[in-house]
Amino acid sequence: MSPAAAGMLFIVSLILALALVHKPLGDHMYRVYTTTRHNVVERGIYRLLGVRADAEQSWGVYARSLLAFSVISILLVYGIQRLQDKLPLSLGMKPVTDHIAWNTAISFVTNTNWQAYSGESTMGHLAQMAALAVQNFVSAAVGMAVAVALVRGFARRKAGTVGNFWVDLVRGCVRVLLPIAFAGALVLVAGGVIQNLAEPHTVTTLTGGTQAITGGPVASQEVIKELGTNGGGFYNVNSAHPFENATSWTNWFEIFLILLIPFAMPRTFGKMVGQVRQGYAIVAVMAILALASVVLTNVFELSGNATVPQAVGAAMEGKEVRFGVSNSATFGAATTLTSTGAVDSFHDSYTPFGGMMTMFNMMLGEVAPGGVGAGLYGMLILAVITVFVAGLMVGRTPEYLGKKIGAREIKLASMYFLVTPVLVLIGTAFAMGSAEQRASMLNSGPHGFSEVLYAFTSASNNNGSAFAGLTVNTPWYDVALGLCMVFGRFVPIILVLALAGSLARQAPVPESAGTLPTHRPQFVGMVVGVTVILVALTFLPALALGPIAEGLS
Repeated sequence: MSPAAAGMLFIVSLILALALVHKPLGDHMYRVYTTTRHNVVERGIYRLLGVRADAEQSWGVYARSLLAFSVISILLVYGIQRLQDKLPLSLGMKPVTDHIAWNTAISFVTNTNWQAYSGESTMGHLAQMAALAVQNFVSAAVGMAVAVALVRGFARRKAGTVGNFWVDLVRGCVRVLLPIAFAGALVLVAGGVIQNLAEPHTVTTLTGGTQAITGGPVASQEVIKELGTNGGGFYNVNSAHPFENATSWTNWFEIFLILLIPFAMPRTFGKMVGQVRQGYAIVAVMAILALASVVLTNVFELSGNATVPQAVGAAMEGKEVRFGVSNSATFGAATTLTSTGAVDSFHDSYTPFGGMMTMFNMMLGEVAPGGVGAGLYGMLILAVITVFVAGLMVGRTPEYLGKKIGAREIKLASMYFLVTPVLVLIGTAFAMGSAEQRASMLNSGPHGFSEVLYAFTSASNNNGSAFAGLTVNTPWYDVALGLCMVFGRFVPIILVLALAGSLARQAPVPESAGTLPTHRPQFVGMVVGVTVILVALTFLPALALGPIAEGLS
């Protein structure tokens, strides 16, 4: 079987598997977030936190609860890193330096999991488990909670509340993420991903004489990493390491986990608003954008135009021979289409246009299907912008799901869309304007510019993957990228919750002959077009200076 045919089979099997779980998982999450019953574990957690589980919150109280939880989480993760030599299970590791601890705490709490350090030689077991792995769960649950709050805004009529943050947070962890993580960890262990608490400095000789450092709760961390909770890996080479990603089928399974929840959440959205077909429209937009990206990334990597790629038939540099070019390209597309950030190949070694696709995926706002929760609320923001544009075309007040999109709503949606481009472009400009920061680039010219642009795109969109080739373990980059992560996460969340509160207070608008149908292929095509055009207009000049210039040279 040719590499292209094998890659196609790999992609088709993923599509079928995701289609099979779309309805049952989406329906399960609908029940999780709409039931009024609390199980025994949840009631215990509410008593411990002092939470009134049956009391709902306005969008402002919901946002303040979320921010308070996040600030406390940042301080806790920072403190564990700085004090790890005085805590148990440190394995003799030194305290993490202040700027790396700051960057890492921000990174994991914002669901980015960008790592400016080598995990196996910097963090002891307690820091890995109690600080980083915990945030893999709760930061993902925060994204799911925000998405559900926005959906409630569309679903409710003349309401002053959008739910209870603490209830949504706990249910997301206890009823969704933990069960899937437990089952997924067993599958990965069966596939050869190790699960132990060995000393991290034990050296093991692998096939071919390669030496690797073992240790840590790798299987558990791997599966929660892949659940859309981002790319913080125990090993520095992440999912390219055989202890984190053992075989071709574990590679397939990790991609499946990356896409699992984001592709199921539109079903939850459709059920909650009482129109399942609206959920199908949203997932169709996600699927079109995702499939186009996966196909293009594969094409660019399988048909590299340089001398060596043409000689061997594909761009093998930076790829794991266990997976091959196509499966690595599919992983790269999936991890940047979502806010996962795990990698099984070096994106810095991709062809110029293949590397451009990984950046473009993040520049889309990670909505195809996006991160856990974040993808859904990002796509709903784009749907709001689309109906506004359509309303301007026909001279009619735009409506979406029975709610008017007025001045307040479109201002919130527009500001949401502008946050990450501002962070990406300003951050890149500052880095390129300083000779000291340019010195961190491994390459010069367009490729070096791409390394910097990728770093700020990844941080601002809370992705966490790295292009490689850029030395970011410096005080300036740690602070600058940390600021991009925190503003790129929480400013959009506040805008989304404000939009949810505004929509929830509205009375329903009855449909009329002039109402734009938002469940038909026409609307799906409009959302796809608006998404691509907005991103192209925003980022095309920057891409032209980097990967496009390199690809055309």
